[in-house]
Parts: sequence; C-alpha cells; structure tokens
Amino acid sequence: MGAPVRKKRLSRAGRLMRLLGGALDPRAWAHAVKLVNYYNYSHVVPLRQVTRGPGCAISPNAVFSNPERITLGARVSIGARCSLWAGPGTGRITVGDDVLFGPDVMVTAAGYRFNDGAPVTKQPMDEADIEIGADAWLAASVIVLPGARIGAGAIIGAGALVRGEIPAGAIAVGVPARVVGQRTRADSP
Repeated sequence: MGAPVRKKRLSRAGRLMRLLGGALDPRAWAHAVKLVNYYNYSHVVPLRQVTRGPGCAISPNAVFSNPERITLGARVSIGARCSLWAGPGTGRITVGDDVLFGPDVMVTAAGYRFNDGAPVTKQPMDEADIEIGADAWLAASVIVLPGARIGAGAIIGAGALVRGEIPAGAIAVGVPARVVGQRTRADSP
C-alpha cells in the first residue's frame, strides 16, 4: 500500500477564481438553457395535462410522460425525482386518494419488447394500465411495471419491483415484490 495522500485544499482566492471562472464560462450557461428546456418539457408543460384531485403535493423535480393518461386522486403526494410514464398509445396510470410516493419512484405503463429484433428502441412497446389504490404508500425507489395493480392501503417497501397484483392492505417487499405482511389500521375494529 502506498503512502497516504491528502486532498489539496484551495485557498480562499483559489475558490473565488474557480467561482468566477464557472460563472463566466459560456458552456455553463448553455447547459443551464438545456436544463430549463428539460424541466419545461418533463414537468411544467405535462403537469398542466395531468388530471389532479385537490390538495396534491408534487415535487418540482417529478417527471411526467404522456400526462393526458395520468390521473391523480385528492391529496396525492409525489416525492423528489419520481417518474410517472403513461404509455405512448393507451397505457394509463390511475392513482387513488391519499397515496404517498417516496423519492425516486418509477411508474411506467409501457415497456419495450426485446425479442423482436434490434435495436430495442426500434421495437414496439407493450402497454398495460396501472392502478394504485387509495392510501397506498410506495417507499423510496419502488418500480411499478405495466399492468400492476396495487390495492388500497398497501405498503410497498423501498426498492421493490411491482408487477402483477398486490392485495389491499398488504405489505410487499423485494424484487419481484412479494407480500410479507398485512397492514393493521388504528381505525379498524
């Protein structure tokens, strides 16, 4: 093992010069324009087409695709960096009232075929509607695939991959998601 190496620290003047160089670099401003364009076509414009119930809280960096086929119930909360991609043809995403999306959740109602030739992006897509019942919670980094049905009150653990059906009130985890428990509610007898 070699001798330990320490990170070189810039002086105050060095940090100031780095700041000025970055602020005056035209490449940084060109990149800023690209970021604004991306934000506009992935969030600002699509959000106007998403059907939303009252009281929705949507992170400013959530991304929507084919928003005319996305319906959010009342008081839905969508966390940071979530992506909701309805299908380009028919695939719909329907989310019930009071659903909570943790950060980095991906819901897609379409996926490319992969055995019809190459390249994959030139192949047709398979689409299927997705339904997420009221009061469900999708924890961080959950992926929901086309055709999934998540029942009311279900909890999907962090990092799970949902395909098929998760029953109402179930607690599901893993890849693929499997039921490991049942939610108990304080207001039930």
